[in-house]
Parts: sequence; C-alpha cells; structure tokens
Amino acid sequence: MNSSARWSNGRVQALACAVLLLLLLLQLACTARRNSVTFDEGDHIYAGYMAWKHGDFGINPEHPPLVKALAALPLLGMRLQMPVPQDHNVKFDAFIGGRDFLFHNDADTMLFRARMAAASLTLLLALLVFLAGREMFGAGAGILALALLVFDPNLLAHGALVTTDTGLSCFLLASIYCFYRYIKSPGPWRLIHAGLAAGCALAAKHTAILLFPMLILLALCELWLGSRSGRVNAPAMPSGSLPPLGTRALRLAGALILIFGISVGVLWGFYGFRYAARPAPLQLKPQLSTFIQRLPHPTDVQLLAAAADLRLLPESYLYGLTDVRKVADERASFLFGKMYPHGVWFYFPVAFYIKSSLTFLALFLLAVCAFAARKFPFGRETLFLLAPCMVYLAAAMAAGINMGIRHILPLYVLLTILLGGAAWSLIRCNRAWAYFVYPLLLFQPVSTARAYPAYIAYANELWGGPSQTYKYLNESNVDWAQQLKSTKRYLDQHGVKECWFAYFAEGAIDYSYYGIPCRPLPTSNSLNSDEPAIAPAAIDGPVLISASVLSDTTIGPGVLNPYDQFRYLKPAAQIDYGVFVFEGHFEVPLAASLRHLQRAELLLEASQVEAALSEAQLAAALAPNSVKPYAMMGFAYSILKRPEEAHAAYQRALTLAQTVEPEFQSYWIPFLQPRLAAN
Repeated sequence: MNSSARWSNGRVQALACAVLLLLLLLQLACTARRNSVTFDEGDHIYAGYMAWKHGDFGINPEHPPLVKALAALPLLGMRLQMPVPQDHNVKFDAFIGGRDFLFHNDADTMLFRARMAAASLTLLLALLVFLAGREMFGAGAGILALALLVFDPNLLAHGALVTTDTGLSCFLLASIYCFYRYIKSPGPWRLIHAGLAAGCALAAKHTAILLFPMLILLALCELWLGSRSGRVNAPAMPSGSLPPLGTRALRLAGALILIFGISVGVLWGFYGFRYAARPAPLQLKPQLSTFIQRLPHPTDVQLLAAAADLRLLPESYLYGLTDVRKVADERASFLFGKMYPHGVWFYFPVAFYIKSSLTFLALFLLAVCAFAARKFPFGRETLFLLAPCMVYLAAAMAAGINMGIRHILPLYVLLTILLGGAAWSLIRCNRAWAYFVYPLLLFQPVSTARAYPAYIAYANELWGGPSQTYKYLNESNVDWAQQLKSTKRYLDQHGVKECWFAYFAEGAIDYSYYGIPCRPLPTSNSLNSDEPAIAPAAIDGPVLISASVLSDTTIGPGVLNPYDQFRYLKPAAQIDYGVFVFEGHFEVPLAASLRHLQRAELLLEASQVEAALSEAQLAAALAPNSVKPYAMMGFAYSILKRPEEAHAAYQRALTLAQTVEPEFQSYWIPFLQPRLAAN
C-alpha cells in the first residue's frame, strides 16, 4: 500500500491524529508541572478570576479576557484567599495582586489547573492544523503538518502557559480556515462560523485586529484569481460560468461586513455587553481619557479618543489598545548582544532563524524549492496561508515591540500547514522524497528535547542550542522566570543555604514560595515592588543572575546595568539555560544605589521628604553617574522649598542624561527641563 492509499483510510487518519494529540498533551502537562510561574501568568490568572467573580475587567486591561477567563475557570470552585485591594496604577495592581493571589494560596495547584485549561486551546489549535492541512492539501499533508507542530519548540514553550499567544494563534487560524471554507462553498453557517472565530480572536489578543486586513486581502486575492481562471485550481472556464466581477465583489464585501459585525458582537459579549471596565464605583487608574493623551502620535490619540467617546468598543479593550501603542513607542530591544533604544525592523526575521528548529527551516527551504520547480501548484490554498503571514510579519516588523518570538507564533502555525502541504506534494510526485522528509520529522523531537523543560530558551543547533540563546536574545526568548523549581534543586544539591539572587521577575513573583533561600538583589522590576530589596555595595557568592537581568533593556546597556560585569564572567553553572551562578567577591554599588532609590520613592509616597532626600543622597554617593538619584534629590529639594539646591541637582541629572548612554536616557529630558527652569 503506497502512502496516498494508506492516509486515505479514515481510521488510520483518526488514529494518527489521536496519537499525535496525545503526545502533545503529555508534553504540555509535563512542562506545566515542571516549570515555575512565568512573568505574566500571575496577573493573567488573577484578572480572569476577578472577571468571573466580580465582573471586573479593569485588572490587566492590556489583554482581552478570553484566555484569562478560560484559565481561571478551574479555580472557581476553590476556596481562595484574596489579595488586599490596592489603589495604584492598574498594571501595578495586576502584578502585585496576581503575585499575592497565587502565593497566598496553593500556587502549584492553581497554576497547573490554569495552565491545563489554557493548554486546551493548544490542543484545539493542533486539531485545526490537521483539519486545515487535510482539506487544503490532502490527509497526508494534514498528518505531516500536525507531526511538525506537535514537536515544535516554540509551541511547546508557550502552549502550556497562561498567556495570549497560543489563544490568538488558535482563533486566527480558525477564522482564516472558516473563511477559506466559505469561499470554497458559500453558505450562511460557514459565514457565521468565521464571524464567531474572528470574535474569539479579538477576545484573545489585541493584535487580532490584523485579521481584518488579512481577510480583505484574501477577498481581493479571490477576486483576482477568479477573474483570471474562473475557478482556482481548475482549468480556465468560460466567462459566463461565474457571476460578474461586480456581483462577486459585492457578495464578498457583504460577507466581510457580516464577519466584522458578528466578531464585534462576540467581543462585547466577553465583556458582558458593558462599556465600563470596572463595576461601580471602581475606575481605571489612570482613566482612559488621560491614558490616551499620553500617546505620542496625534492620529492615535484622535482615533482612540473618538472610539471612546462613541463607545464603539468596551472601555477595557480600548485601554488595552492604547497600552499596546504606548509600549510599541517606548520599548528598547536586544539582539546579538547589543541593545537598541527602540525596536529594529530585522528583529523577527533574525529571531525566526535562531528559534526555529532545523527541521522547520529545512522544510521551509524545501517548500521554496517546490514552488520554484512548480511541484506545488495550489493557488488559493497557498494564498490563504501566505497572505496572512505577510500581513502579520509586516505589522510585527513595523511595530517595534521586540519582546519575543511568541509574538509571531501565528506565523509558525500557518507556515506549518503550508510546509506539510509542500512536503506531501513532493512525496506524492516521487516517493524518494519520503526518505528526506521523514528523517527530518524524526529529528525534530530529538532537537526539541534538548531544551526540556526550558523550551522557552530553545535555539537550533546552528546557534549552539539553548545554552547559547541568552547571547543573542532576551526575555521570553530565553528567560521568562520559569526556572525557580530547577534553581531550588540546584541549591539543594550543592548545599547552598546563603546566596544572592538578581531575579528577572522580582516583585511580580515570590520566589521564597519555592524554598529558595537567596536574598534578593534590586532589579528594574523590583523597583516597582512594595518591598525594598536589600543590597550592600559588595557581596560574596554564590550570586545568581537571571539572563534577562544581564540584558535588561528597561535599565539600559553598559554602566546603566548594575550587573553588567557578570556578562563577561564565566558562570560556575547555568540553570535551565536562564539562571547563572557566579562564585567570588563582587562590587555592586549601582545595585546598592537602586535599593536606596526604592526606599526614597516609598518615603516620598508617605510624605517623609527629609528621609527620602537622605536616601537619594546615599544613592547618588554610590552611583555618582546615575541620573535618577539626582532627579529625586531635585524633586525632594523642590518640595522642601530649597530652589538653589533643587536647580543644582536637576542640572546634574540633565547633564548625565545627555552624556551617559544618551540614547537610553533621553526620556529624562522632558521630565528634567521644565523642573530645571522652575528652580
């Protein structure tokens, strides 16, 4: 029996699909159990729980509610201790509330339940990949695509996390697949399914708004293909076999309008058909109108303000859109060991090359060759997969949010179907291709397993594997705070009872829950914490440093980073490719300065200005080339009505901002100049 005949058997297809889905489930369950909570998961889970219990969509509004609500669903029957309500910025409250919500309860049980609920979307995604691949290119292509996806390191890294990337990928594919089926055989139910899927995509992540230009582009492609051949993938037909171009254009326009209308209705449904983000008397802080005005581009301000005034979309959703635009303009990036003060257009193509498995890259090249040799002639199907990829990649490259390969996860999903189709087409043309494709697929799980359980840190063999990823990329590409359980095992095995830890997620995650005895060192995230980290000017090892602390773009490069010296030292150990252990004696005056700055901020909030000034002065003595201590001294002097001293402090801060890594400190200038003029 040849390959085509074998895969045409429905029972064989169902068995192969079931086995692969089971393997995916087992991998997701293992990683969900093995890894500690990552940076964003606590606030996602807390936000979902509060939405269920109190109809509060103002916690973590930068993400829509679908994935958060799904993840929190298994927690509703648990008796949980709730965090003490705060009255801070909504993003700060989400992180602190999420931390307390998890770690004041049984965090391991809550996290596993929430992760497995979120992982159900990963399983649905995998099933859709098989169904779409089978319908577009044949049963064999569906199985090949599914096999490639099940062992994809990037899907395994994020498929069992309570985050929005896999949910977006799932419903984006569902929307495109439903629209494809409608185009093939128009009918009201297929149109409704496309609208429902699009609504779920909008409710999963804000970048789902890119779905609408995708569908418009696909409709235009369909009109173009239809005008050329009358029917895609078939010989040219007489012009009378299709309705006139204008009629088809109106029909597609009507379909798109209906999909848009249904999707917006679904989105409103996820917010309970209520505009206000929070139940009365609670309000967003800062309020939406104020938050929108902070955007640097007047066009963005006008559009979002108009949408808010007309209440076109829920308040929480508009708040999230504003946050996405704001982050895109503020975010620095890290690539190949270099920091950039802004996003770089080539980030995602390079990250794609580093983070994709060699199997995926080889099949990608094979698909290109198949197209070039005209061995893969599927017109409509190819466009339905490639056109959305082009839109999504172009938007990602232009957005400037270089925070991780997870942000282009939908590309992997769509390309996986295309690669399965191309490989299957070649095998059907010549069975000899099977001896190239099948070994590649067998190599994929071998390569991926090297990174277990830290799939987040995966890099392919051309780049040295996961142990080298931190040299090229940062944050959710390598270290998203997932290594705490492994860190605890390492410390126990080596009998370590005293240590220091500069931890990427300090403040958002309580690592003492995992029994780690280390004292915390200040980081950019711990500065937002309500508990100051203690740090002397000199420390003795063991010192543990998170990879994302070494490449912290929120602080900046070189002398701005308190732990820059550790980038050039050889660690004694590397834990799950993201936590480095150093032995020896180390001078860390800038870290000690950060500790005093945090205490100064807390004292200012408590109106203890003299004490805050003393802390700022201590910070400046430890880090005389740091801007923030002098800016805080100037602020304290101003409150104390000491204008000459305030002027001197502000002038020193401005000079440092303009001369020490000025590209990464330019945001200080509009803050300092008016205060300098006023004193």
